[in-house]
Amino acid sequence: MDIHLQPLPYADSLQQRDPDTIDLLVIHCTELPDLSTARSYGETVHYPQSGTGNSGHYYIDRDGRCEQWVPDNRVAHHVRGLNAHSIGVELVNRGRWPDWFHAAHQQPEEAYPKVQIDALIALIGDLQQRLPKLSKIAGHADLDLQRIPSADDPEVSIRRKIDPGPLFPWSTVLDASAIRRWIPS
Repeated sequence: MDIHLQPLPYADSLQQRDPDTIDLLVIHCTELPDLSTARSYGETVHYPQSGTGNSGHYYIDRDGRCEQWVPDNRVAHHVRGLNAHSIGVELVNRGRWPDWFHAAHQQPEEAYPKVQIDALIALIGDLQQRLPKLSKIAGHADLDLQRIPSADDPEVSIRRKIDPGPLFPWSTVLDASAIRRWIPS
């Protein structure tokens, strides 16, 4: 697996952890137009006290290029409550962009290219070799069930997070990987 190291400027400020505690892989989609925009967002400091922001560990572009922005031994801010023992993988995909929270724009239309999914499957295999306890995979939407008022009609409630979305090929990924889908009860 060819992984391009592109650490975020604040990566060394993120909390350290023992990689042997990692048991969960969380699949996200960037819900942004391209990798460059995702990088700009990832470099933005959202937590002034620590000088860090929100990002995943790995980003896979539409052409299958995989970049690592946060080392495995650091806690990235990518999913509420489960960051300490998880790895976040972001797939470049428009998702609901640019109207994330509009009630009429909740169905993503961009499919995930085969080369991108093949790279994800290769990354999963690579991570399982390096992280022996990694055994579970979940989508961001499986873990963040919060509903919020839509931006265009506050009377309508929408999901805050829907990624990786209904077009993500779960069966393809699970059939090709030695990892099991996990949805908390």
